[in-house]
Amino acid sequence: MLRAKDIMTENIISVRKDTPIYEAVELMVKHGISGMPVVEDDMTLVGILSEKDVIILVYGKEDDENKTVNDFMTQPAVHFDEDESLLDICDFLRKNIFRRVPITSKEKLVGIISIKDALEYILELRRESAGSG
Repeated sequence: MLRAKDIMTENIISVRKDTPIYEAVELMVKHGISGMPVVEDDMTLVGILSEKDVIILVYGKEDDENKTVNDFMTQPAVHFDEDESLLDICDFLRKNIFRRVPITSKEKLVGIISIKDALEYILELRRESAGSG
């Protein structure tokens, strides 16, 4: 059975709770991602920040300049263990509004799986089966 750790992205862009919010938004835009995990220094997962969490910045309130990720992130973050079945994770993504889920090992962030990761895996399987036929 395929597990989360088999397809998760391990090179993760993450932020800390005290990261200035506009710095976090710049990271999302620069890397073309719609969200990222929020971690402590030891990589303990504490939340997740998505573009939906920060879209309120369009109102441009004066005090936004001093706000941090902690003011906007969703916590606690829904996450899955690295040994969780990939089918269970895909079923969760299909039934919920989430576009990505952090993957943990003993509460420490070790990866992330996005819908795009699952789609890339589907295409890889298709190419492999076409090549073996």
